[in-house]
Amino acid sequence: MNAPRRRADAAENRARIVQVAREVVANTDEVRLNEIAKRAGVGQGTLYRHFPTREDLLAEVYRQDVDELVAAAPKLLAEHDPITALARWLDRVADYAEVKRGVFAAVEAGVWQDLSAHSLGPIGGALTTLLDAGKAAGTVRPDVDARDVILLIGCLTRLEQGEWDTKARHLLHIVLDGLRHRP
Repeated sequence: MNAPRRRADAAENRARIVQVAREVVANTDEVRLNEIAKRAGVGQGTLYRHFPTREDLLAEVYRQDVDELVAAAPKLLAEHDPITALARWLDRVADYAEVKRGVFAAVEAGVWQDLSAHSLGPIGGALTTLLDAGKAAGTVRPDVDARDVILLIGCLTRLEQGEWDTKARHLLHIVLDGLRHRP
């Protein structure tokens, strides 16, 4: 009877640690594990039990963001017309890219390559789903594919932290305007 509660506590602690780490990565340049543990309300031992290294924690933040971004595509298509779904998905990309930039800045090159490989396939698939729906509806240009869009949104990595809030979504709206089909 005690073991299931401990597992639930461990899962809650892990989720809280990842959420706090995501907030820290999105809002500061310095990721300190002791600060994350304190903000998550757990001891350092608990943090290190779940994430033995800083890279392990940041990789989990990144993986969760990729999973959420990928899962959003079909949900948005179920709720909106294809071009609106694509626009809302691109808004989520701005949030994802901000965290991605912070994670990539904080991890070693080898870990960065593993994280990048983890995201490109699933994100490309989600983007293809959105683009195909827009093409079928006649609202997205027929000559674009997911790789085109991924290359274009790569511009977000060049933004300075101070211009993120004013430029990230603006640039993605420009990309969206370029994706619209104009007969």
